[in-house]
Amino acid sequence: MTETPAQPGRPLPSAPQGQVTERAACVLAPNPSPMTLDGTNTWILAEPGSDLAVVVDPGPSDEGHLYRVAEAVERSGRRVGLTLLTHGHDDHAAGAGRFAELTGTDVRALDPAFRLGEEGLAAGDVVTTGGLELRVVPTPGHTADSLSFFLPADGAVLTGDTVLGRGTTVVAHPDGRLGDYLDSLRRLRALTVDDGAHTVLPGHGPVLRDAQGALDYYLVHRAKRLAEVETAVENGLLAPAEIVAHVYADVDRAVWPAAELSVLAQLAYLREHGLVDPAP
Repeated sequence: MTETPAQPGRPLPSAPQGQVTERAACVLAPNPSPMTLDGTNTWILAEPGSDLAVVVDPGPSDEGHLYRVAEAVERSGRRVGLTLLTHGHDDHAAGAGRFAELTGTDVRALDPAFRLGEEGLAAGDVVTTGGLELRVVPTPGHTADSLSFFLPADGAVLTGDTVLGRGTTVVAHPDGRLGDYLDSLRRLRALTVDDGAHTVLPGHGPVLRDAQGALDYYLVHRAKRLAEVETAVENGLLAPAEIVAHVYADVDRAVWPAAELSVLAQLAYLREHGLVDPAP
């Protein structure tokens, strides 16, 4: 889900297709929209020489896409050993149940509602399948159940909707919380400093080869938007829709309803920190 600024006449970078890093390949789902950019990036991860693959975010309930993902794994000489979800939004997770049927695999997620099998996912978990190592990084904020997966061997982090390849994401109030989201961005940035993460493999949009630069941009952008919302309130704008029209005028109107969720999250954050008056 994106709050991408409108950029008429400017070509946009494309979502990845095929092999992207030594261990990560992408199959793009056919669900483009203002909210999903080119569509959902379904990631296939595998250690070189292994006969097992991990699929992250099978995507929407689209039979053709699910078959294409399964066939891409088969063409690589592997089978799916495990399916993981970054979060439970339909464009990432609605196809997971059917994909599990097609491949005979479990689905692991933070939210028990989206799991198939006995194992879930939690902060600090290390997933090892076919020699592949993935570290589970808690990144709530876009949603309460959002996770990222760090692939240390490639210096890459799969961010779901927490960081997108183009534009910025929505803090989906009330499930998403801005304070959590800011903490998550700082946690991901720490990966770039302490653990060598240099590439973002997002849930939508193109690969980002400068992870630290992307996270710095996100943090600056959030601070700017928060200050703009605070100023709008100080100037007498109280209705979220009015604030969106004022603060998000550079954003495609098609995503203003999503921007309103972010405004609600920002207002909640400002109230929690005593920066604006409590809601009447």
